[in-house]
Amino acid sequence: MEIWGSVLGGYPRTREERHALRDLERGAIATHELEIRTLMASSVIIGSQEAVGLRYVVDGMVDWHDMFRPFASAWRNVTVGGLLRYFDNNFFYRIPVFTDRPDPEYFVWPGRLRTFSAIADPQPLKVVVPGPLTFTLMSKNASGMSKEDLAASIASALALELRAAQDSGAIAVQIDEPMLSDSDISADDARLAAELISSMVSGLKVPSILAIYYNVPRDDVYERLLDTKVTYISLDVADAPSRALDLIAKKGFGGHRPVLGLIDARRIEDDDYERVKEWLLQATRGYDGDVGVTTTTWFDTIPYRYSLRKTVILGSYVERLASEVSRL
Repeated sequence: MEIWGSVLGGYPRTREERHALRDLERGAIATHELEIRTLMASSVIIGSQEAVGLRYVVDGMVDWHDMFRPFASAWRNVTVGGLLRYFDNNFFYRIPVFTDRPDPEYFVWPGRLRTFSAIADPQPLKVVVPGPLTFTLMSKNASGMSKEDLAASIASALALELRAAQDSGAIAVQIDEPMLSDSDISADDARLAAELISSMVSGLKVPSILAIYYNVPRDDVYERLLDTKVTYISLDVADAPSRALDLIAKKGFGGHRPVLGLIDARRIEDDDYERVKEWLLQATRGYDGDVGVTTTTWFDTIPYRYSLRKTVILGSYVERLASEVSRL
């Protein structure tokens, strides 16, 4: 079994980055000054991942206000509204407001890839986008379209984004659907998400990852998601290991390759290696393909210095796991 590592998503901002974003909004600095500070912060984040041998590297997305804002800003017929708490985390996001079908004015990822790939070279970068169901359910629909039609139009815009990212050198694409772990999500919602995500990645040549986190999806929801035509399915294990491992034991991965959220991204304490190893062995019992080890979610809920510490832990644990598990 081949074991590799990757951080799931974004990193917290440094103090300087937070101040720079506020200064830009007040008009105290120019855009190029923020870009310089972002480049400096991202260089450290990229270097920390490469230094510990992670397969898929992210740029950190430290200049993103939230997961939706870059795309809402890039699309016509979308504005941003008031603040709303982001799941059960201690931060907020601005609600995207759709007045019609999203129409990309520009793409988010190609420019980032051109900038940050020069820093990451020779390691290509993974790109991350919000999933169409999560984007739809966490937005305000003022378009007059049905939920299903709006989600389909969002998926179409994101599909163009992913193709542009692939053409710009992305090594992998990840679609984040944290809403699929919500207890109120229906099996029909999951079926819709599976269909739309499958259409988004159709024709891509790079690996694709469906990431579900913050909780463990219900059995009936997960069953629908196993129909998604992605390469990998990523599940948050460390937040609720008993339920996650029970789900995997019952349903498996449906022919997908697994990515397991074993490093707790919402706690600053070091993770217990033996516990992480046991979770990995339980989740992959009877499986002999490649498996990813990742964080439970993005790092943006813990202080910056702890995110770097957790990156080191992830890399060192993956190296130990790859050595020890191969001997079992």
